[in-house]
Amino acid sequence: MQTAPTGRIDLDDVRIAFGGNGHTVEAVQRFSLRTEPGEFVALLGPSGCGKSTVLNAVAGFVRPSQGRVLVDGEPVARPGADRGMVFQQHSLFPWKTVVENVEFGLKMRGVGRTERNSAARTYLHLMGLGGFENAYPAQLSGGMQQRVGIARVLVNRPRVMLMDEPFAALDAQTRLTMQELLLGVWQEVRTTVLFVTHDIDEAIFLADRVAVMTARPGRLRDIVDVPLPRPRAPEITTASEFMRLKKHVFAEVREEALR
Repeated sequence: MQTAPTGRIDLDDVRIAFGGNGHTVEAVQRFSLRTEPGEFVALLGPSGCGKSTVLNAVAGFVRPSQGRVLVDGEPVARPGADRGMVFQQHSLFPWKTVVENVEFGLKMRGVGRTERNSAARTYLHLMGLGGFENAYPAQLSGGMQQRVGIARVLVNRPRVMLMDEPFAALDAQTRLTMQELLLGVWQEVRTTVLFVTHDIDEAIFLADRVAVMTARPGRLRDIVDVPLPRPRAPEITTASEFMRLKKHVFAEVREEALR
């Protein structure tokens, strides 16, 4: 299933401000970050620092007040099928079956019924949901609903997958299961992932690099390489190198949170 990697993200001196009626709030200030094709980068920082705003800029949902946002060298001007977003809440259509939900984006792009159904079933199987194609979202657990949401993004073969705290609403055990499943799927499809989280353990377990943001207005404080071997299993969280990285990142995030 792997293809030649694409999906380089470039954020170059990005500033994002919101406001009106003479009042402006600067959410992100002079933020620069590059991800390599097929890389998994976690975006971490104190609450309200602009993590989701950065993600929305890459998605094309918000326009930077200054600076550039590029994917594979092309400016991001609007949402597009080359970038897929997974939200904290699954946002599935409750009146559609699981397979119909996953097919939806392909249907909107004019893909034929047989082709889109086959593709949807392939990605549902990849997400461990074979046999649930005809179920409805309300019949699934929270973790299974998020799996459907991820399959709905991946079936479009995006160059970049943007994930905004997708496991934050799940219980601890389901969250760990989803993290491990996501890594397995990512290693299969190798799309570029930019993953927003407030959880240090999650960031280190998943990512190749962790980008730590400052308190608002959000800037890039540090980029921490995660040299842990892949594939990764939950047991790696007890390794001395994992604990060293966790201590380092925690100190940086705590310092920003106390500003």
